[in-house]
Amino acid sequence: MDKQLLGIHGEIIASRYLREHGYDILHANYSCRLGEIDLIVADKKHICFVEVKTRSENMKYAPADAVDISKRKRIIATSNLFLKEHKINRQPRFDIVEVYFENSEPMKLNHIEGAFDADGQ
Repeated sequence: MDKQLLGIHGEIIASRYLREHGYDILHANYSCRLGEIDLIVADKKHICFVEVKTRSENMKYAPADAVDISKRKRIIATSNLFLKEHKINRQPRFDIVEVYFENSEPMKLNHIEGAFDADGQ
């Protein structure tokens, strides 16, 4: 499976998982001049800006490791613009969902709640 198709499948699996765990999907692939956010979801307390990272069995590092400080800052800036546009009164949170594939089949999902804070740490 090519990398782009793998990423699309990972986002679909992450969306399904989040819905099944009580999150409402507000937006998928939100983009603006500052960047892109894979999923924007909400539960009763939080609005979550979710980066989905998908990897095949040949990975050399954890998918979340690919969300470096530069990527985090783009996500934070994009989320700030989204919040200004939509006036949502929930606590923001930055999550990462790791989706692992083996032989083109999803094998594992890891939802990292609060993977980083509004300072990118």
